[in-house]
Amino acid sequence: MIRVAIVIASTRPGRRGDQVARWVHEQAAARTSQDAGVEYAVVDLAEVGLPLLDEPVPAAIGDYRNDHTRRWADLIASFDGFIFVVPEYNHAIPAALKNAIDYLFAEWHDKAAAFVSYGLNGGVRAVEQLRMTLAEVKVACVRSQVALALFTDFTITDMTEPGTFAPAEHHLPTLERMLGELIEWTRAMATLRQPAGTTSLAQR
Repeated sequence: MIRVAIVIASTRPGRRGDQVARWVHEQAAARTSQDAGVEYAVVDLAEVGLPLLDEPVPAAIGDYRNDHTRRWADLIASFDGFIFVVPEYNHAIPAALKNAIDYLFAEWHDKAAAFVSYGLNGGVRAVEQLRMTLAEVKVACVRSQVALALFTDFTITDMTEPGTFAPAEHHLPTLERMLGELIEWTRAMATLRQPAGTTSLAQR
C-alpha cells in the first residue's frame, strides 16, 4: 500500500485550503482503477499544532527530544508521497509549512511531492520556493502543478471570508496528470528506501 498525504499548509482562521484539500481528496480517491493500492489521507497542519521549532538538536541528527516532534516524525514517516495544498503569502509559503518541514529531516527522504496552489496569481511563486526547500530534504517534486486563482476558481463576495471553492473545468486534466506523475514517482522513489534483498512496491 502506498500512502499519500494531502497536506493543508495554511493554519489561518478563515483559510480556503480546507475546501481545496477536500476537492483534491475526492478526485484522488476516485482514481481507484488507475491507482490500485494507493491510499490518500488529509493532514491538516492546524490540527497537528506544531509550535515554532523548539528542538535543541538539528533535525539532521535525528535526536528528537519533544513529544510533538516525535509524533510529527511518526506521521510523516508513515507516508510515501505528498500533495501540498499551499497558498502564497507575500511571494512565499506559509510560515507554518516551512516550520513543519524544518522539524524533520530523514523522514522526508526519498519521497515524492506534488502541488496544488492558490492565490491572486495562482500561488505559483510559493511553489517555486517550496520546491527548493523540499529538494534540500531529498523530496522529488513532479513537474505538473494545479494553480488556482482566487477570482476565477473561488466565488468570493467578501475578501474577509473564505468564499466557496468552484474550480474551473480545465483544472481537472491537470490534476489527473499531476496525480499520475506523483504515483509513478512515489513508486519509483520507494525502491530507494527498500533494504537490500526485499521486494519493492514497484515490483509488486
